[in-house]
Amino acid sequence: MTISSLDKIQNVLASLHQQANKIDTLNSKNRSFSLRKDNAIFSEALFITNSDKLVEYVAEVQNKTNELNHLINLKKVQFSYARLELIEQQISAIISAINANDVQNKASKQHIQNLKKKKYRKAAQSFLQPIQSLYQKLAETHEFERRLLEMLEEKQIVLTQSTLKNKDKLSNELLVLHQRLGRCRQAISKIERQIEMSEKR
Repeated sequence: MTISSLDKIQNVLASLHQQANKIDTLNSKNRSFSLRKDNAIFSEALFITNSDKLVEYVAEVQNKTNELNHLINLKKVQFSYARLELIEQQISAIISAINANDVQNKASKQHIQNLKKKKYRKAAQSFLQPIQSLYQKLAETHEFERRLLEMLEEKQIVLTQSTLKNKDKLSNELLVLHQRLGRCRQAISKIERQIEMSEKR
């Protein structure tokens, strides 16, 4: 691990910061982004940051890179390589998220259009749905969330043991799992709100 390696990471992060800032600005003006707004882009397993703004995740990696520089200066080799591995995973995940942003916005736009078409029918169904059925659905969704968390943990272990060649593919798979987990948690919140409304009636 050398200073030149750190310089390369800093250059990559500077580029990612510009791209992330641009995407965050465009997303804030995009109605289709509303479906993903206020939801973390990545899971807690990969980032401490909890935000719908990509630039905040880039800032976290920049902080970790500063910590890496400090570890190198202290000649903490083992800790340095562990920190570097995490930084590489985080950068790969951010790149995947940047590349997937347009596709996600198109999918969200289509979803909003479908929601408008089914708005009244779905509203009626949600109020008529028996509360017992809602509790069953909540239990099933929690079980799905548990399985996703297990899959994420397994993928993280595989990623730490994989070769550089496989890391991009595994990072993309991790991103997909993070996104599925986010949608699953949104579904849980929605069901819990439906139960609350049903119990108040």
